[in-house]
Amino acid sequence: MVRAARTAKSDKGERTGGTGKGAAAGKVAAAGRGAGTARPVRPRGAAGTAGRATPRPAAPSRGSGSGSGSRGGRGSGSGDGGTRPARWLPKRRTLLLVLALLVPLCGFGLWALYGSSWLRAENVSVGGTRVLNENDVTRAAAVPLGDPLISIDKGAVRERVRRALPRVRDVTVERSWPHDITLTVTERRPELVMESAGKYVEVDVDGVRFATVGKPPKGVPVLVLQGGSRPAREHFSDTRLRREAARVAAALPGPVRRATRVVRVRSYDDITLELTGKRTVGWGSSERAEAKATALTALMKAAEDATHFDVSAPSAPAASDS
Repeated sequence: MVRAARTAKSDKGERTGGTGKGAAAGKVAAAGRGAGTARPVRPRGAAGTAGRATPRPAAPSRGSGSGSGSRGGRGSGSGDGGTRPARWLPKRRTLLLVLALLVPLCGFGLWALYGSSWLRAENVSVGGTRVLNENDVTRAAAVPLGDPLISIDKGAVRERVRRALPRVRDVTVERSWPHDITLTVTERRPELVMESAGKYVEVDVDGVRFATVGKPPKGVPVLVLQGGSRPAREHFSDTRLRREAARVAAALPGPVRRATRVVRVRSYDDITLELTGKRTVGWGSSERAEAKATALTALMKAAEDATHFDVSAPSAPAASDS
């Protein structure tokens, strides 16, 4: 009787053991949450795995698999972990084909420029002349007709023209394809003339003597260089004095220039104009030429009967009868 009672008690304990343990664990967890200090107790399952945290799946590696999960599409699909796709390189056959086309084209271009008769110098045209003859310019240029147009040395042609023709101040040389060379000439213009042995030497605005003529051009004054003091002649050469006088002549107003017969230079800052009607103008140096021209024009209108005008100081011009 005693053994049977113990056995029945034992069976009842086994039936209620699982739930009892779970209830006890729940009470402990509740007590811990209420106290706020104890860790919650995770109940164990009957098989020993209940209550365990589910393991997280491992993150896929960047270069693994087929490359579809890699960032920015860097995967190559072979799992090599980030190798970049190879850049496109032209095939050897393409390069050979390009070279095969370029070489004949370059050869043909060189032959057309230097070897063929298509692009050779055959004609020389001249423009811009006023006094010079076009044939004189053509002979001075000495363009080698029949040579390839590309091989014509434009600088050499320009220097030959300027050296042979002092009247030419500048010349522009251009190739006019397919057969022409064009020369555009800029001639020197006389601002003054200097008398020498019954003839006249023309002087341009830079004081350059460039041509000798039998009679002075119409409306061009005669330059007279007078011997000044020795120190002045040492500091200012005849070339410098000619240039200063030519600049004065170039700055004269039209009516005054047409009336001017002589430009007399005694020194750098002592230039005098001799006009028709026995009138004279004290100009001074070539500096402030525009202001002097304006003052002279106004002074000659205000004092029509005067015979001497002084504009060496354009801010205080003067006129007199002697």
